[in-house]
Amino acid sequence: MNTEILTSNGVNVQKGLELLGDMEMYNETLQDFLTESETRIPKIIEFYNTQNMPEYAVLVHAMKSDSKYLGFDTLAELSYNHEMASKENNIEWCGQNLESLLAEANRIISVVKTYLEG
Repeated sequence: MNTEILTSNGVNVQKGLELLGDMEMYNETLQDFLTESETRIPKIIEFYNTQNMPEYAVLVHAMKSDSKYLGFDTLAELSYNHEMASKENNIEWCGQNLESLLAEANRIISVVKTYLEG
């Protein structure tokens, strides 16, 4: 598989390889990220809408961790900011910034799907 689609879209593949070891493990972890995102993204929205900040914090923390391992630097940073705000029960901040988090998550999901199908 050609990692150009990832790197040209801001994915730090090298960081992912440093943490995960080799391309086989990296690609498996990318697939796991996609599978997890199918349930994680709707749950993030649900927990925001119900103002369940403790559960929201758990999910954005998980997304931050996965993103760091895979080299999704922007998504990791956005997720971290949401994690910190949700732990402070700052529902207003999370709401004002939820769209940018979801947009970046969906952008990364699209890039990863293109890469894995490629």
